[in-house]
Amino acid sequence: MGQPLNIGIVGVGAISGQYLAAFERLDAVRLAAVADLDEARAKEVADAHGARALTVDALLADPEVDLVLNLTIPAAHADIALRAIAAGKDVYGEKPLAADLGDAKAVLDAAREAGVRVGCAPDTVLGTGIQTARKAVDDGLIGAPVAATASMLCPGHERWHPNPDFYYVPGGGPLLDMGPYYVTALVTLLGPVASVVGAASHTRDTRVIGSGPRAGETIPVSVDTHVTGVLRHESGALSTLVMSFDSVATRASNIEVHGQTGSLIVPDPNHFDGEVRLHALGGEWETLPPSAGYRGAGRGYGVADLATTPPGQPFRANGDLAYHVLETMTALLRAAHEGTAITVESTCARPAAVPLQDAPGE
Repeated sequence: MGQPLNIGIVGVGAISGQYLAAFERLDAVRLAAVADLDEARAKEVADAHGARALTVDALLADPEVDLVLNLTIPAAHADIALRAIAAGKDVYGEKPLAADLGDAKAVLDAAREAGVRVGCAPDTVLGTGIQTARKAVDDGLIGAPVAATASMLCPGHERWHPNPDFYYVPGGGPLLDMGPYYVTALVTLLGPVASVVGAASHTRDTRVIGSGPRAGETIPVSVDTHVTGVLRHESGALSTLVMSFDSVATRASNIEVHGQTGSLIVPDPNHFDGEVRLHALGGEWETLPPSAGYRGAGRGYGVADLATTPPGQPFRANGDLAYHVLETMTALLRAAHEGTAITVESTCARPAAVPLQDAPGE
């Protein structure tokens, strides 16, 4: 508190640019170092942002680095997190917390033992879109929440991503890739999940890369590519979730929340802002002005929220929330394959609402 948190990034692939852009305008954090298996790429990023390019081992051991921002592929999330924790660093990772629920638990257990903090994306729920919708729910504008729907349907990321392999192996698929945005938003809006039922399909064993230097190359698929389910929240509300890499297009709202006296259309949880629309019972659709959340937010605001939260107090994009979201998703996959309802053993506190403001700490 009072001094910027020094950040060391491990993995400077495509997503890192969004974090770097946000860090440029956030006083709560300072980029200290970067590391990547491609040393030339690490040096290029470091030079462009006034940081140092280090090896992964050197970054994890560097006393100047307070927090390791883990932007590696999902299969490496737990390994890098555990190594950072062993070095006494706070950790913030891209979603999911780990590719495997057991690995995610090991990360949280190690962090508690070491007395360090674990945060995890997505932090999109901290923007004005989801937070304005949450305020509408909390203020009773739709009455008691009854149900929600959440839909993400597309043809698959291989059409645009030059190296989409990791989307189609364990830790990937539409649910573990895009589900964290939607399930985190649903937990933010309606609270933690108690149980799930579901169904899933694996329609193709291969996909063809559609862009970049590997265009035309065939890659294997070893995960379900269409997943649907119902989440029963502890509050009693029911959320219907559809995540698909097998659909051409949809006109469904990303998220809708329905209460006894009104309905909300909630913007894309992969974005920080967006239009929130309310239809009160007996009324008409109206657009709500932004009334909560970080204005103009971007990826990295969750890191800054952690940096500005006093030690011992819960920050919003925290590891317990990420673990609960991961368990909810893995339970849904189990439910789909076992044909039965699955209890979600973990729970989490609903993260604190974000008052309307420009940046964490302001």
